[in-house]
Amino acid sequence: MCEDLVGSDKEAYVEGLFSSIAPKYDLLNSVLSLSRHKAWRRFASGKSGLTPGGSALDVCCGTGDFALELVKRVGGAGRVVGADFSVPMIELARRKAARLGHGNVEFVAANACRLPFSDDVFDCVTVGFGLRNVADVSAAVREMARVTKPGGRVISLEISRVKSPLLSIPWRLYFYALTPYVATALRAKRRAYEYLPRSVKGFMSKQDLARVFEKCGLVDVDCHGLTFGSVSVHVGVKP
Repeated sequence: MCEDLVGSDKEAYVEGLFSSIAPKYDLLNSVLSLSRHKAWRRFASGKSGLTPGGSALDVCCGTGDFALELVKRVGGAGRVVGADFSVPMIELARRKAARLGHGNVEFVAANACRLPFSDDVFDCVTVGFGLRNVADVSAAVREMARVTKPGGRVISLEISRVKSPLLSIPWRLYFYALTPYVATALRAKRRAYEYLPRSVKGFMSKQDLARVFEKCGLVDVDCHGLTFGSVSVHVGVKP
């Protein structure tokens, strides 16, 4: 089972999985989130502290939506980099940026746990729906903090388990039972969208992720719940 994989085995599995669904990724994101993923990214980017002329890195960038949201914050004089280890995802992100006319965003193939950037480079580093897919969450957060400038922010946007008794049953029904069938109806690879709910179920709690941020040296760590707690935005500041 994929949830039993660790280290390089998990990296290889996840990279292959996401590369295989790259062409359908944006459509499935919109359908499965009821298009709420756009508002979630806007909220998270609003916590970035970015201003025109700033710099940002989006880790596990996928097809580039979070990176392109950050471009709106830094403007034409700023710089945004998207990093992902799935080459098909990166290629789609590049085409999307070119189609939108954004010349100040670049996309590179890179591993979240071994970022190819110097220390203290970016004003903000983000990751959207990616930490539960990395081989080592602490290593990824440490790398994100390392490349962030002092005073800059590290932000994670991630799916969370709903705790409300009233809402948790319909959420579990939709997320765990229906998600693979929706993917199948849209002619996506069912295996990938069976992995999605399992990866959420096996991921750490919001409180545990906040503690990882703190152990990696980030301060003023805060967590914001969105859409009835089904999504969480963690924000930490590099001292």
